[in-house]
Amino acid sequence: MFKGGVLRLFAMAQDLFEGEKVLAFDLETTGVSTNNDRIVQYALIGTLADGTSVNVEQLVKPGVRIPFDASNVHGIYDDDVRDKPRLSEVADELAELIDGAVLVGHNVRSFDFAMLKTEFLRMGRLAPQPKAIMDTLELVRRLRLPRPHNLGALCQRHGIRLEAAHTAGADAAATMLLFWRLSVEHAGAFRRSLTELERWIVHGDRANDATELGRGLEDLEPVDAMGKVRQDGDELVLAFGRHRGRYIREVHTSDPSYIGWLLSAKGLDCQETQERIKEHLRS
Repeated sequence: MFKGGVLRLFAMAQDLFEGEKVLAFDLETTGVSTNNDRIVQYALIGTLADGTSVNVEQLVKPGVRIPFDASNVHGIYDDDVRDKPRLSEVADELAELIDGAVLVGHNVRSFDFAMLKTEFLRMGRLAPQPKAIMDTLELVRRLRLPRPHNLGALCQRHGIRLEAAHTAGADAAATMLLFWRLSVEHAGAFRRSLTELERWIVHGDRANDATELGRGLEDLEPVDAMGKVRQDGDELVLAFGRHRGRYIREVHTSDPSYIGWLLSAKGLDCQETQERIKEHLRS
C-alpha cells in the first residue's frame, strides 16, 4: 500500500524530471563503514524513463556475519540471507537500473552510493553511473530546514508515514515522498535544470559551471604556495589538471581515484594542503 502510494504520488511530480529514469535508492548493511561493511538489502523504487514503475527490494548474502547491532536496527539476520543471492549474482540487474538514473535518497551520496561503489570495486567491476544524485539530506540542509535532519523526524514533520523504518523499501519510498513534498513546498528552488539543481543542492548559489569558475580562479585565495588548490567560500577548488575549476567535493564523487592520487606522494607536494583536503572531505 505504502509503496503503491509513493509511485502514484511520484507520477504527479513527473514534470520535475520528465523523460528521466528516477529511482529512490536505499541500502541496509552490516555496518556504517563504506569501506569495510557489506550490503544485505537494497531497494530501488520509482519509474523508468518511459513511465514504467520500478519496485525492487532484494535481500543479498553479504559473505560475512551480520553483527547483532546491525540486525537490531534493520531486522535482518544471518538466517534471513542464508539462501539469498550474493550481490555479484544480481549486480548486472542492479547496474542496469542505476546507470543513467536520477537517484534519490537520504544521505545517499555519502553512504548508500559510496557503499555500492566499494562493493563493485570489491567485485573487480566499475560501479554504475547515475545521471544525477538528489540527496534529501543535502537538500534539507541547503534549504536550511530546522533540525533534526534524520529521515524519521523529517517524515513526521512533513506528514509522511514511515512504516517499517530501516527496511530498504520503506526508507526508499519515504525518501521519494519527502523529495516530492519538498519540491512542492519549495518550488522556486526547483526551477533549474537537472544539472543546475544537483549543483545547487551540493554547493549552493556560489557554484558556477566549471568554465565560468575557471576564468576567475586567479581571484580565489590560494590554499597552497603554488595555488593549485584555492578557496571559494567554504569550498575548495582545483586550479590545475584535468579537473581544473571543479570543486573538490564534486571530483571526490565523480572521480575518487583522482582525489586518491592527489592525496598520495605522487600528487600534491604539500602535506599541509593534503591534510586540509582530507579534513574538508570529512566535514
